[in-house]
Amino acid sequence: MSKKVLVLSASPRKGGNSDLLCDQFIKGAQEAGNPAEKIFVRDQKISPCIACEACYKNHACVLKDDMAGILEKMIAADVIVMATPVYFYTMNAQMKMLIDRTVPRYTEIKDKEFYFIATAADGEQQALVRTIDGLRGFTDCLGGAVEKGVIYGSGAWKKGEIKGSPAMQQAYEMGKNV
Repeated sequence: MSKKVLVLSASPRKGGNSDLLCDQFIKGAQEAGNPAEKIFVRDQKISPCIACEACYKNHACVLKDDMAGILEKMIAADVIVMATPVYFYTMNAQMKMLIDRTVPRYTEIKDKEFYFIATAADGEQQALVRTIDGLRGFTDCLGGAVEKGVIYGSGAWKKGEIKGSPAMQQAYEMGKNV
């Protein structure tokens, strides 16, 4: 039975290192017969949470932007891939803003499989640990979330430097084994 895969690419650069790993993951998932969609977060209009608490009453955000549609897709997906470059040893602003805006309906993002992708200029995998911990902080708040894999794209700063690295094959294989 196929699984519906949603890839959230928070790279600010199309074809950036974390975005390239997303494409490899999608390639593997699709070859295995799973429908996959990538949301390039940079292209979405997502405003920051204003902490108005209106969503506590009706589970709808007062901000009218693209986040409502993204939430629908997150709720409908079986598998969610969260990909971010590492900025100062944590996730970038695009990913954090998306996570914060799940508040109105985060309890509906349940029983999902999660994969994490992080890329960093630092060549040591340890440099990406805080970023992955931040993503885990989000999934720890979700009912039935299961972490299935992590791709550490270390040692890649300039656009495209991830090509040829072991992380490219790892992303493809993880996608293929969804």
